[in-house]
Amino acid sequence: MIEIQNLKKIFTKQIRKKGIKGFLFPEKKEFIAVKDINFKVNKGEIIGFVGPNGAGKSTTIKMLTGIIHPTSGKIIVAGLDPSKDRKELAYKIGCMFGQKSGLWMHLPAIDTYKLMGAIYDIPEKELNKRIERLVKEFSLEEIINIPVRKLSLGQRMICEIVAIMLHNPEILFLDEPTIGLDIVVKEKVRKAILDVNKKFGTTIFLTSHDLGDIEKVCNRIIIIDDGMIIKDEDIEKLKHEYLSEKFVEIIYDENIENIKLDYPIVSKEENKIVIKVDISKVKMSEILEKFMKYGNIIDIEALPLPLEEVIYDIYTRCGGEEGD
Repeated sequence: MIEIQNLKKIFTKQIRKKGIKGFLFPEKKEFIAVKDINFKVNKGEIIGFVGPNGAGKSTTIKMLTGIIHPTSGKIIVAGLDPSKDRKELAYKIGCMFGQKSGLWMHLPAIDTYKLMGAIYDIPEKELNKRIERLVKEFSLEEIINIPVRKLSLGQRMICEIVAIMLHNPEILFLDEPTIGLDIVVKEKVRKAILDVNKKFGTTIFLTSHDLGDIEKVCNRIIIIDDGMIIKDEDIEKLKHEYLSEKFVEIIYDENIENIKLDYPIVSKEENKIVIKVDISKVKMSEILEKFMKYGNIIDIEALPLPLEEVIYDIYTRCGGEEGD
């Protein structure tokens, strides 16, 4: 479904120095955003495409969707070249970018769906069938005729997913689909993504700073940093190698002092302490038992490490070299 070979993108920036000469004759400096990357995505895969800010994620997605053209290299998406066949490609892909809504906020979602049907030249009879099927699949019967602005955030995000599915895209590009959402809404969106993949066989290309999205949704992860791919791995293997380390947050009912344990302490403030452990080697019950000796615990939670820390660890292990 997606094939990239030696993809490179160079941007030219103008640097204006002080003085009239610097203003009239700015220097030009090249910035390499994406550096000769290669990968393939098969039909039906759910790919997590992740990296820190400025790594080259957004630039790559914009090239895959035809928004910007590559400096060099080859891109094939759904059998098309995005830089030459952008109009045809639009009928084969769906895009969702974080909190940037594709719905008309003051109108019911059904009105947006009918407008999108006209944009994609879907015959009215066929469009009604698709709307009916998707509304039923995602249980939107009770909210489809309510103005979008009156919906909860979770309801709106599911309506957004349905909107980009109307023209039966072969590939979905989802850029930070859970950004700013609470844990309950995140789970609903993640379930919707998995349902789309399972029921329609849709290939999904997902970017996220939330490792929870990657762990629970993707079956493969591609990590990019400084414009280069440093890891392309099956998610289960990556979990075993890197994602078993967690921050464990323990909260007591009162301030606790003089805690002495073998676990690395990440932070401690009054009645809350955060430690870093490998939960594949240490059981949560063992952690709980040890910390109960210091007071009454009211909450304990295992949290994924920040993505930047995981990427740094991987990059360090890879010796700072590009990897597959």
